[in-house]
Amino acid sequence: MLWTDTPQRNANANSLVAIIPIAVAALPIYYFRKGSPQIDSHVALFLVIGSVAGAYIGARVLSRIPDRQLKFAVAIVLGVVGLKELLLP
Repeated sequence: MLWTDTPQRNANANSLVAIIPIAVAALPIYYFRKGSPQIDSHVALFLVIGSVAGAYIGARVLSRIPDRQLKFAVAIVLGVVGLKELLLP
């Protein structure tokens, strides 16, 4: 966001869109591997449902959050995740 001078909303959307081709490319690698598939279809179904619902709700809410508060929230989440990784690897 800082290097490209991209608004926070666009950076969030671009990040989510970038996940789609990565997931599509990884699916055949893990599903069609020799032996049994390494994907738990039951868990994957719940993850897909939750991801789609969360993306829809998040996109709706994102348009109502002021830019300054959105930047602050993203910074807090990244800070908490970073601390968690440092303290509890």
